[in-house]
Amino acid sequence: MKTLLAKFKVGSTTNFGNNNVEANLSPVIGGSEENKSFSLYTPSGSIKLHITNPEVVDFFEAGAEYYVEFKKAE
Repeated sequence: MKTLLAKFKVGSTTNFGNNNVEANLSPVIGGSEENKSFSLYTPSGSIKLHITNPEVVDFFEAGAEYYVEFKKAE
């Protein structure tokens, strides 16, 4: 099964209270040689997540980078 690995950076997080957080991510574009290689193949895009699970509402940190793996659900 093919997968696609991307690397995204958190631009912002918004805490709306009551375990409701929004995280906005964009593909990395620089800052390291690895990021430059990722930006060749994923130069633009966005991910917006609304998180309500109390165990992970503080998972994303603004400015931090995260790997994202996409694979087709069967």
